Amino acid sequence: MIKNYFKIAWRNLQRNKLRTFIHILGLSIGLSICFLIFNLLVYAYSFDGFHPDKERIFRVNTEENWGGDLVSFSGTPGPLGEVIDSEIPGIENKARLYTLWETMVVLPENNQVMGRTNNVTFSDGGFFEIFPRTWLAGNPETSLEKPYSVVIAESVMQKYFPGKEPLDVLGSELTYIDTDTIRAEVTGIVEDFKKNSDLIFTDFISFSTIDSQEKKEWFGLHSWTNLNSSSQLFVKTTAGVSKAQIDEAFGPLAEKNYKDKEETDINFFLEPLAEIHFNDNYDNTTISKTFLNGLIYIGLIILALATLNFINLETAQAMGRAKEVGIRKSLGGVRGQLIFQFLSETYLMVIGSMLVGIALVEVLKVTFASYLPVKFAVNYLSGVNLLFYILFPILLTALAGIYPSLVLSGYKPQRALKGELSTSRGFSLGAFMRKNLTILQFSSSIAFIILVLVLNYQIKYVTSQPMGFDKDLVMYTRLPFMSGEDRMESLKDRMLQESQVSSASLSGSLVSSGSLWTSDVGIPVDTTFKEFNIQVMNVDSAFIRTNGIPLISGVPGHNLSDEVLVNERFVAEAGYSSAEDAIGREVRFGGEIRKIVGVTGDFHSRTLREEVRPLLFTINRPYFSILSVKLQNGQNLALARENLDRIFREVYPYETASFQFLDTEMDKFYQEDLRIRNVLGFACILAILISSMGLFGLSSFTISQRLKEISIRKVLGATILQILGMISKEYVILVLISFAIAIYPAYYFLRDWLNGFEYRVDMPYFLFALSGIGVLLICLLIVGAHSFVAAQSNPAKVLKDE
Repeated sequence: MIKNYFKIAWRNLQRNKLRTFIHILGLSIGLSICFLIFNLLVYAYSFDGFHPDKERIFRVNTEENWGGDLVSFSGTPGPLGEVIDSEIPGIENKARLYTLWETMVVLPENNQVMGRTNNVTFSDGGFFEIFPRTWLAGNPETSLEKPYSVVIAESVMQKYFPGKEPLDVLGSELTYIDTDTIRAEVTGIVEDFKKNSDLIFTDFISFSTIDSQEKKEWFGLHSWTNLNSSSQLFVKTTAGVSKAQIDEAFGPLAEKNYKDKEETDINFFLEPLAEIHFNDNYDNTTISKTFLNGLIYIGLIILALATLNFINLETAQAMGRAKEVGIRKSLGGVRGQLIFQFLSETYLMVIGSMLVGIALVEVLKVTFASYLPVKFAVNYLSGVNLLFYILFPILLTALAGIYPSLVLSGYKPQRALKGELSTSRGFSLGAFMRKNLTILQFSSSIAFIILVLVLNYQIKYVTSQPMGFDKDLVMYTRLPFMSGEDRMESLKDRMLQESQVSSASLSGSLVSSGSLWTSDVGIPVDTTFKEFNIQVMNVDSAFIRTNGIPLISGVPGHNLSDEVLVNERFVAEAGYSSAEDAIGREVRFGGEIRKIVGVTGDFHSRTLREEVRPLLFTINRPYFSILSVKLQNGQNLALARENLDRIFREVYPYETASFQFLDTEMDKFYQEDLRIRNVLGFACILAILISSMGLFGLSSFTISQRLKEISIRKVLGATILQILGMISKEYVILVLISFAIAIYPAYYFLRDWLNGFEYRVDMPYFLFALSGIGVLLICLLIVGAHSFVAAQSNPAKVLKDE
């Protein structure tokens, strides 16, 4: 019996090839997107889900209030890690980390340089208690007790000591070069995590190595007021203790250690282990939950459009199968059998769509490779995907096929055989459903078009605004942390000797980037100081010229620590009457009195989402980390870059950094917005495609049902233009209703998004109208083409049976 159902279903699909093609193409697009997003979700939520008692593991975060702005980050003050288990009840275990960046690893026995890595951290033994691993060698309880001990992962053991067994590596020495040189003895070997984890560390130097007071001060672990993102703290709570209880207990602890809250308000809170992948992680593979949720909504909308498309076409074509239903019922067929028959056809189309959709997944992966995580891969035979193959077609069949099957199976046989499907000339549920489903499809398409156009309009606006400095022909490279003043100055002098270079500067950050250093400054007022929050940049005197920042008054400095430069916004905030009035004034910064020697024009040191801040330029040579150069005009940029890289290698032979253009860093400012725009653009194309296919099939069928009416009107003298207007009028009304429905959802999203920019365009309502007109033209083009063909038909042939 079931075989017979599917055999008949297959024949019906072959008989109606256009209908089958439209259904399969629309559903396969929706399925491919849903399948890819489903796997992306599975991948994103798979990180660190394998640790024992994972729901009781948290990272401690710091929340800081700067002038009403709440800023949270994953760093914690050093003393918190010392007292948290004794002063906060409910802490079963703690793990202290101090993460290192770009650490050079050297094998001292043959002075072999292994390169730089971001996978080195100081750690205590609590880390391996909270995140247990399989030990290949060493004692888990004592390996990280003594200073200058290190536990390494199996993967780096094979890199550092190829061909050796774990027991043979114990006792070997490794040298780590960062802010200090540490020579550590290998005391343990552990297996690497086999599953996805954000805990990427492979080299664990004992935390006791930096436990002396001198080392604590050097790494900023000695004071509650030192907040360093490298200082990380994990805890495992006692069973039955909730996150809210611990968060509440942090309040009194913070109050005790931060008594003066006039300038800064600091507190702590727990971040669940499962959330780390979506926030500050250690591999820079963060994926925004907002972006991920947006993908889910888009996938569901596209699938919904394809499903609505299916329902719309099936109900519209019900008349064509009415006699089939009448004959089946006359021969004894019951409604349940007919429903199963029509659902069988739907299921076959869904299976066909899934096969096509799986093939489209690879196309989507290639198209959006830059949007997907680097290590992301689709395992088509995984358990969750096999479950997807089984359950999703059944669910989609039920959603897409149940209404059409109920409509088709509900026809009365005596009326169906006569072709009388409507009992009255009044309300028709089928026509009502078709119109409303069409409106929903058009509304989605119009909303997507509005979103894409406005996002593109705003992004073009912010990227075309003057930044207040000259970014053309500026290149930069990152220097090793605290690599020595003499070495940095030597590299800068070498650059200035090149004919291709017009200027060079050392600084702690780029002229415009995502980095931000804030502090307080005091302005003498009578016998006290007026204090306000400022942005700080660590630069030399050549920074202004190299980056083309206009100097309003004074001089660019003399590389003296008691001199500072400020911007115009600083002058206004300080209450000085003019830039000239600010020259020679004294300010208190960093606990010392400094003199203002120059005032620069305001420029955007960060994105246009933020307003220009009061800015102070100071100099602290040991902490320079960027070398910027301004090239002469008319240079071959590729050759210039190659030459600069060569000089850099001569001064830093073991480094792998290279020169980049300043533009490449600034392109990252609106990377998330561009991703949203591009994904929405792709969804917009798909929405229009699916809606157009649905309209093509629907108009083709409905116009074919009106051929006799059209022929009669032609016989009575109607022109082709009148016939086109008559048929198109109904669809124009549907598009206008769709436009009215689409306006508010698009406006609601865009209002919030535009409010995120300090510098933004006014709501471009003309783009709303342009979107509606565009969809109307597409609709008229499709309907008009079908109407024109119908209007060209010979009335004699159409009406010959009457």
